Amino acid sequence: MTARAAASTEHPYPRGMPSAPARNALIVVDAQQGFHDPWWGRRNNPQAEENICLLLGAWRADARPVVLVRHDSVMPDSPLRPGQPGNDFLPGVDGAHDLLVTKSVNSAFYGTPDLDAWLRSREVDAVTICGITTNHCCETTARMAGNLGYQVTFVIDATCTFDRPDPAGLVVSAEELARVTATNLQGEFATVLTTTQVCSDLLRPS
Repeated sequence: MTARAAASTEHPYPRGMPSAPARNALIVVDAQQGFHDPWWGRRNNPQAEENICLLLGAWRADARPVVLVRHDSVMPDSPLRPGQPGNDFLPGVDGAHDLLVTKSVNSAFYGTPDLDAWLRSREVDAVTICGITTNHCCETTARMAGNLGYQVTFVIDATCTFDRPDPAGLVVSAEELARVTATNLQGEFATVLTTTQVCSDLLRPS
């Protein structure tokens, strides 16, 4: 067990949110209209969009940095391909932000412009991640952020995902995929919290 994992057994966020508001960036990953397309199949967590907007409201109200990430799919049949409504952000997401990153792969750190360079130039050392989907672009971005040395918070109920078949063809539910993502990240790459926990931490005195 890592030192971070051991510490997390006593409190869900033992180190607390960073005290300097400008040093914790909210990264909203791929919160796009195309994910409402039936093409994706059954999903979990119908509250994800509401929770994403709650986080955005808290960050914007506190003048903390907001990064919006948009997936510009290169797949011709993808609902997220540019040039059609599915590529647009969900209502409430496309408001005030400090940086827009576009990408065509899973990680927001492999997009344009360079997210890591932008964060470091502003002395941001913590990131809070939400968006779609839990186990693909959100988890990949969280893993990379942890490896790059950022303090990472993963807001599990401000993400959602979809049922997927395993290699044997058996369906793994979206709920199970989300639970495994939380297990994978907790204590190793990130601290996994809920929207309520994160917003409560924002209101705590520094």
